[in-house]
Amino acid sequence: MRRTSWASSACSLHGRSEAAHGTVTAVAELHGVTPSAVSQQLKLLEDETGTRLLERTGRSVHLTTAGRQLADDTEHVLTALEQARGRLHTAAGEPTGPLHVACFPSALAPVAAPLSEALESAHANLQLHITEAEPETAVRLLLQRRVDIALLYRYTNLATPPPPGVETHTLRTDPLVAVLRNDHPAVRPERNPIDLQELADTQWITAPPQTACGNAVLQACRSAGFTPQIRHTCTDFSAMIALAASVGHTLLIPRLATTHLPPMLAARPVTDSTLTRTIETAVRHGTAHEAAIAAGLTALRTLDGATGTTESTSREVSANDGTLK
Repeated sequence: MRRTSWASSACSLHGRSEAAHGTVTAVAELHGVTPSAVSQQLKLLEDETGTRLLERTGRSVHLTTAGRQLADDTEHVLTALEQARGRLHTAAGEPTGPLHVACFPSALAPVAAPLSEALESAHANLQLHITEAEPETAVRLLLQRRVDIALLYRYTNLATPPPPGVETHTLRTDPLVAVLRNDHPAVRPERNPIDLQELADTQWITAPPQTACGNAVLQACRSAGFTPQIRHTCTDFSAMIALAASVGHTLLIPRLATTHLPPMLAARPVTDSTLTRTIETAVRHGTAHEAAIAAGLTALRTLDGATGTTESTSREVSANDGTLK
């Protein structure tokens, strides 16, 4: 009986992941097992319940209505377990032990580094561990219970839905800004926002088109009535900025990535106010009140509030030193 119980628990967890991620291969990657192992466990669950839980469509395997109901029920059970675990941790009082945070690259210096200092000052027995990870990887680490908090972003003009299986809260909005050489005609003394159409004839540096940033920039330019003349592509914002400083091409990148521009570059807001990315915190359902996780989330909100006050004073970036004012 015990073996059946454990098997059912494992299979139900895979069923819940199948509902969230769509394919057996994705579930296998999430849990670090082979696709055949996932299929075998789900088949075992079908045998135990006497109910058809999976259906094939071509080469894809999807949950039936009964399978999705079981996955929903499993989600409720897992949330209840996380909440019970959280109450035990909360009852312990002062947050102690490790806190693992996944953070995307452009937030490492402006967000994760101050978080480390803030937590060290406020909670001496809490050890922060930071892992660099883009949102898709960060969510996977979160669901694998390898991190406790994930910092994510979503570009507004791509209408990307929230990631499944986690609880998210908006931390801030991060507008996209145009980064240009100081001698560019669009960098006017009055610092008015730039219409992207003014940059239609320039050469661009962007992220690759298969990335979220690359897609967001391409869609923004096309909405402004032109396709950008892309000269260079790379995924690292620091490398983009170095290229722009060297050759003078145009960038459209999140403001969070422009905190240390070289003197010859200036960042300017754009007239399209929808060109932003939303920065979010993500945790597993039922874990937000655990002492260590709650301390991390509180520190992130406090730090963001302090930064937001400074940024709200002006959305301009100094043409002299490239720092936010």
